[in-house]
Amino acid sequence: MRAVVTRVRHASVAIDGAVKGQIGPGFLILLGVTHEDTEAEAVKLAHKICGLRIFEDENGKMNLGLDAVNGELLIVSQFTLYGSCKRGRRPDFLAAARPEVAIPLYEKFIALCESKGLSVKTGEFGADMKVDSLNDGPLTLILDTDTL
Repeated sequence: MRAVVTRVRHASVAIDGAVKGQIGPGFLILLGVTHEDTEAEAVKLAHKICGLRIFEDENGKMNLGLDAVNGELLIVSQFTLYGSCKRGRRPDFLAAARPEVAIPLYEKFIALCESKGLSVKTGEFGADMKVDSLNDGPLTLILDTDTL
């Protein structure tokens, strides 16, 4: 699994002009799933992301986690995180998992984050979504279970 995690002041996702999910301060998570991923990767990634301490404390040091700042999560599926541009100028997405693999793992990841007591909002798997966010920092991390 692969995730792009951005610390945000606020973020939202809309489908057909209607807001599906909206958060205040927290993380916008773009989540990609590949063929070999299992629930073990979902557990590892959820644990890592939900435990990140990337909010500033009273001394200006990145030392606080989501729980300390009442942070929320907006989780959006994004198969293009497994896009390859090795050949030509048009990417292929062969490494992205098919929906029958990706959807259960996407839903498992969401459930794992919710089980940590966090407020979680989502997009809709496979939908054409418009994501809006105000990056805080900006602070953006790329996490891949192959390298965690």
